[in-house]
Amino acid sequence: MPEYLDLMSTTTLELVVAHYQENLNWLRKVPAPIRKTIYTKAETPLALFHKALPNVGCEAHTYLHHIVSQYDSLADYTIFCQGKPFDHTFDFHAKLRSLAVGSLPEKTFTWLGHIIDTDTPDGQLFREWSKNETGEGLDLAGFHQTLFGTEGPGQYPFVLGAQFVVSRELIRQNPRTFYEHALGVSLSFPQAAHCYERTWDRVFGLEGINRTWLAGRKTVYLKRVKRLE
Repeated sequence: MPEYLDLMSTTTLELVVAHYQENLNWLRKVPAPIRKTIYTKAETPLALFHKALPNVGCEAHTYLHHIVSQYDSLADYTIFCQGKPFDHTFDFHAKLRSLAVGSLPEKTFTWLGHIIDTDTPDGQLFREWSKNETGEGLDLAGFHQTLFGTEGPGQYPFVLGAQFVVSRELIRQNPRTFYEHALGVSLSFPQAAHCYERTWDRVFGLEGINRTWLAGRKTVYLKRVKRLE
C-alpha cells in the first residue's frame, strides 16, 4: 500500500472559502478527502453555502472567524482561499489534488500563489496599485502595532492573493484570545484586509518567505503567470 494512504487515513484537510459573488462550480472538482467549508457574504445565500456572514472585513474577517469559531476542532491542515482562487493561484486544483494524496507541505505555513511582492510600512505598493483610485497609503506600521503590540519590520514581502495552507499546530501556538483580538482588528483598522494580505505569515508567528533567498528582490514571479479566459 502506498505510504501516502496511511498518512491520509490520519491527516485531516479542510478548505475554507471566503465567498461573495463568485461562481463556485469549481468546488465540484475538490478532491473528496478535503472537507469544504464555504462562508458567504452574498446578500442572498443559497443552500449550497454552509455558513452566512455579514459583508464586512473581506476575506480576513472570514478566515479569522473560522479560526476563532473552530479553534477546538481545526483540521490538521486548513487551506484558506478566496471565492475565485485562480486569479492568484492558477494551478489551485493541482495544489488541492497534491494535498489530497498526502503531499503535505514541509512547512507548517505555505503561501499559495505565484507572485511575491513587497510593501513598505507606509504602504507604497498599495498606494501605487492600479485599483487604488484614491492613491492612499496603507498604514502597515500602525496595523502591526495594533495587532502585535510591537514595532514592525522595514519591509513586508508576501505572496499576492491572501491564500495559504496552515497547520493546526501552528495556529494553536497563539491562544484563541489572540485571534479574537485579530478578528476585531479586521473590522476596526482601516484597510485591514490589505494589511492582513501582507502579514498572514506573521499572524502565525513566522516569516513565510526566506529573506536570504529573496536576496534583496522586491518582486519575484514564482511561475509564469497564465491569463485565464
